[in-house]
Amino acid sequence: MPDDKTIRQPDDGKRIDINDPYEVRSWCAIFGVTEEKLKQAVRAVGDSAGAVKKYLGK
Repeated sequence: MPDDKTIRQPDDGKRIDINDPYEVRSWCAIFGVTEEKLKQAVRAVGDSAGAVKKYLGK
């Protein structure tokens, strides 16, 4: 993960909180996707990081 201090590790490594801008940036960096793509994935499969990862094909 980059040394960018504005991106922090998610508070819960198993759930994605799309209402937390810091978590959204972090998950986007982890998965290498845009914010919109991440939110689309969460809407499609729920907030489980594992399910989102599978949905995104990562």
